[in-house]
Amino acid sequence: MTDEHRGDASAVDSVLAALADPTRRQLLDLLAAQGQATATTLAERLPVSRQAVVKHLAVLDAAGLVSGSRVGREVRYAVRPAALDATARWMASLAADWDRRLANIKRAAEAAERDAN
Repeated sequence: MTDEHRGDASAVDSVLAALADPTRRQLLDLLAAQGQATATTLAERLPVSRQAVVKHLAVLDAAGLVSGSRVGREVRYAVRPAALDATARWMASLAADWDRRLANIKRAAEAAERDAN
């Protein structure tokens, strides 16, 4: 495995781990809808504390899914789509592999059925 592929796999692993939590998915949905928001604003929309939101945002930030920028005393978070794009490409590649495998199985089954008749 090349270092580049290992890096890509690690990034995908981080994104999938971050997306495994429903609260983090809700945070991404809220940020996508609002464009930017503070942890306080996000906590008002979720059944968790502001401190929990900050921890979830840290996980999303480490996975490259959000970024925070300081504006005065506030930190405003926004979605970073690049990590999602890389994960979507990996998932599309995986789906294409399965489609090829299933097509091969279908061809083999159809050939066996023709031979049986």
